[in-house]
Amino acid sequence: MTRKFWKRNEPLDHAELARLLPAPSDPRMTPDRQLLFEEHLLNEIRTPAPKATARPVRRALLITVPVTAAALAGVLALGALTPGTGPNGEPASVEAAVVPIEAGSTVQLVSTVQRIATAATKQPTPEPKPGQYIYVKSEVSYQSSSHNADTGEEKTWVQPLHPREIWKSPDGLKGWLDEPGYQDEGGVPLGQDAPGSKPVNGKDIPGKAPSHLSYDWLKAQPTNPDALLKSIYATTGNTRDRDQRAFQEIKSIVNEQLVPARTAAALYRAAAKIPGVVVVENSEDATGRAGLALARVDERYGERTELVFDRTTFAYLGSRGVQVTEYDGVKPGTVTERTAILERAVVDARKTRPTTHGTA
Repeated sequence: MTRKFWKRNEPLDHAELARLLPAPSDPRMTPDRQLLFEEHLLNEIRTPAPKATARPVRRALLITVPVTAAALAGVLALGALTPGTGPNGEPASVEAAVVPIEAGSTVQLVSTVQRIATAATKQPTPEPKPGQYIYVKSEVSYQSSSHNADTGEEKTWVQPLHPREIWKSPDGLKGWLDEPGYQDEGGVPLGQDAPGSKPVNGKDIPGKAPSHLSYDWLKAQPTNPDALLKSIYATTGNTRDRDQRAFQEIKSIVNEQLVPARTAAALYRAAAKIPGVVVVENSEDATGRAGLALARVDERYGERTELVFDRTTFAYLGSRGVQVTEYDGVKPGTVTERTAILERAVVDARKTRPTTHGTA
C-alpha cells in the first residue's frame, strides 16, 4: 500500500486513514461465553468489567442486579482476543484445540446418572457456618476470536490454561475472585462488597436476598429431581431456550458451588430429565483427566456443553465445550472452553486457603 502524506491545508482522506490502522477485532462471542457473562452480570456482582478478556465469570455467583442492554453490550465487547499479549498485559492466547466429535446417546443415560447420583450421595460435604466461605479452586480456559476486516479471515483462539480461585459466602452475598492475568492483581470483591454494588447515595440496597445459586438456596431446595428441576427452570426466566439455559445453570452450580450431597444427587438426576441431554462416552476436563460426560447441544449455535465425570468413581471433574457444527467461523471439533475442579473446601475468611486438601 502506498502511504499518502497530507499537507496542512489539504483535506484528510478518512478512508485512506482507516486502511492504515490495524483491523479491529471482532467482539462476537460463542453462546456459552455469552451465557456465562449474562450469569455474571445478572446474578453475580456489580463490579467493573474484568481487567482482561472476560472470564467465564460465567457462573451465577452472588447477587441479582438489574443490567441495561447497553451495559451488557459493553462488557460483551471485551470477549475477543487476538494472539499475543492482550492490551492489559494478560497472558497470550493460544490456538484452540480440535478434538474428534463423538455422538452422544441416551441408551446408557439412566444407568449412568444413577451411578453419578449414588457417588454424589457418598461424597463428604462440609457444612459452612455463618461467617465462613465456600472455596473452589479450578483450572480454566475460554475461547476468544479475531477477525481481519480487510481479508475476512477469522481465527479462533483460547486463553492458556490458568488458575482460578473463588470464595463465596453461604448466602451468596459476599465473595472474592482471584484469577491472575484476568482480574485485577490480588483479585476482586464480589457481591455486596464489590465497588459497584452500592448506590450513589451510599445507602444500603433494600430487599437483599440470597442468590438463587447460593449454598443456602441449594440447601433449601427439594431433593426430588422433578421438583428441583422446576426450581432450576424458574431461575432461567423467559429465555429463548429454557432447556439449554437450565443445563447451563446446573453447570454453573457444580462448577463453583458446594452442593449438599442429597441435593447434588437430585441435581444430576434433574439434568438427565432435560430434553436433549445425552451421554458422551469419551470426554476430558481441562487438565486432561479422561471421563464420560452428560452433555447437551445448543441447537441454535451448534456448541455442546459437557459435564465430565470420572469413569470409575463417577466424581465430577469439570466441564468442556465443543463445537459440533460450524457456527460463525468456529469449526466443528473446536474446544471452546474447558475447566477442571481441583479443590472445594470451607474456610474461615475470604482470600484464605484451606490448610488441608478439601474435596474436588
